[in-house]
Amino acid sequence: MSHERNRSPHTVRGYRSDLTDLLRGLPGLGALDLDHLRRRLGATHAAGAGRATVARRTAAARTFCAWAVRTGRLDHDPAARLGSPRAGTVLPEVPAAAETAAVLAAVTSGAAEDAPEALRDLLVLELLYATGIRVAELCGLDVGAVDESARTLRVRGKGDRERTVVFGVPAARALRRWLDHGRPALATPSSPPALLLGVRGGRLDPRVARTVVHRAIRSVPGVPDVGPHGLRHAAATHLLEGGADLRYVQELLGHATLSTTQLYTHVTVDRLKVVHDQAHPRA
Repeated sequence: MSHERNRSPHTVRGYRSDLTDLLRGLPGLGALDLDHLRRRLGATHAAGAGRATVARRTAAARTFCAWAVRTGRLDHDPAARLGSPRAGTVLPEVPAAAETAAVLAAVTSGAAEDAPEALRDLLVLELLYATGIRVAELCGLDVGAVDESARTLRVRGKGDRERTVVFGVPAARALRRWLDHGRPALATPSSPPALLLGVRGGRLDPRVARTVVHRAIRSVPGVPDVGPHGLRHAAATHLLEGGADLRYVQELLGHATLSTTQLYTHVTVDRLKVVHDQAHPRA
């Protein structure tokens, strides 16, 4: 079909499969109407498909029907009033606090000899977990954005909004070791003022930072393989489990609205029970 021209082969196969299911049971294309589409999408949901699958098939129906009207195959668009479920937010698997501690211990051990790259990798892990900042925000930090005495970072996030985040003693130790022994060894006369540097003296690329995180996580058996985004989520989750206020976590993560933080984080049922027991007069 001409409306498949710019799609990849994989996408075309999926699109055709969706259409085959949506058009099943029709005596002819002229019989296609809104009720039929709703029944087919309802059957997809009843068969156990997730919201993302239903949303994708809804989009396929809209694309196909619009094309069919445009080319004269249908005289009206039955998908024009077709509702679509929100795909929802898929939260990454989060390492437990003990698992995260084991990863950081392994990376700390690997940096025992003060090798520049090992010191940098340790700081990457420590800051991502301590602050919950995004990997792009981490790699965008300059040395001047660090206040060691206050243990804070000035972070420039989405929408060019600036915020201040704090970090703890382990991250502060990793930072001092990197500034004393790691960064000077990698810096060149043409190096930018970046806090984190690559092996050639340039600003650390976020892709390299992602590789660093995955490699560190995989070094400890049994820990879910997450990247920087997973560490960000782990930081927020562990803070909430420890009793942090949701609005503090919102500020830490740099979310414009509290609703985003509520979608991004979750609190264990056990923690909710503890808070309820402590706070409610009729607990």
